[in-house]
Amino acid sequence: MRIDAFLQESPMFAVNRTARSFEALATRAFIVDDLNFLEGLVLATILFEAPRQVKPSQLAEAFSTTRGNISHSLSSLEGKGLVQRKIDPADARAYLLTLKPTGKKCAMRVIAAFDKMQKDFEKKVGKAALKEALTVMRALDELAISSQH
Repeated sequence: MRIDAFLQESPMFAVNRTARSFEALATRAFIVDDLNFLEGLVLATILFEAPRQVKPSQLAEAFSTTRGNISHSLSSLEGKGLVQRKIDPADARAYLLTLKPTGKKCAMRVIAAFDKMQKDFEKKVGKAALKEALTVMRALDELAISSQH
């Protein structure tokens, strides 16, 4: 196709395609627990932050996503019996998140899967190349964000 030359040179296309590939990779890695990438991140974060409880707004900020996306993921995780929301005693408008026992076990599997993926990336691409790729992606992200204003 005529657009192929553009696509080969486009960082926007490459990043978007890679993001979709990573999403599919995570979905395959978490298939046993029927999780998507964001749900896996939420579980891992809540586990890492324990005993400190996490608020959904903190997750949205950390993952650069909307509160709506986080709310949808939390509803799914609650439905699977992995996460529990409790009203924050200090602010009745906010929720605090905790993992249920099955959620802790699931979070450990998620972390192991993330760790395996990271090791596979490092083995295939190399730690230095990954570090440089992250630097480039962050610069592109900042450029995209600054272009919005």
